[in-house]
Amino acid sequence: MAKNKMAEKSATGTIPGVVSKQGGYRELKSYQSAEIVYDATVDFCDLYVAGDSGAHDQMIEAAHGGKQNIAEGSKASPVCKKTEFRFTGEARTRLETLLLECQDFLQQRELEVWDKDSPDALKIRALAYESDKSYASYKSHIRRSPESGANTLICLINQATYLLRRQLEALERQLVSGSGFRSNCYRTRRKKRA
Repeated sequence: MAKNKMAEKSATGTIPGVVSKQGGYRELKSYQSAEIVYDATVDFCDLYVAGDSGAHDQMIEAAHGGKQNIAEGSKASPVCKKTEFRFTGEARTRLETLLLECQDFLQQRELEVWDKDSPDALKIRALAYESDKSYASYKSHIRRSPESGANTLICLINQATYLLRRQLEALERQLVSGSGFRSNCYRTRRKKRA
């Protein structure tokens, strides 16, 4: 009997059909977008936000937390969709905190907030469709001026939170349909009994 159980295990040491495969967080568009937000935030803060201010560290921590929570959620995905959902929601919350910081930055300095359909915002949004997109695509916009930098960050954050919102909707559907670890264990046990 023990031999049969061992034969059923895959090369990864799991029983087929129980632990779902993980695609890897680096392949997630939300992670890639959050990574750009993090790089842009560090550059922006080093250029325009006083290093001894609480805002400097808070903004960088929020951007870092957004990126890291996506990775942690993805790592938890094979075993617990609820945990992935929670971490993904936390990532979105962290990035929305960063969004508020950018809006405050513009307001406190009486700088213009770009309308989402302004020519500048449309330029930034168009860069999202480049296949080799990285922070380098946005660097000149961040460094042009404090106003351009903050507004570019706002555009990038909005793109990342949009992707996270879509990801959360997909995770919610998976949770409702019962495609998580526990459901897979239950189905596998029922098949073996039958």
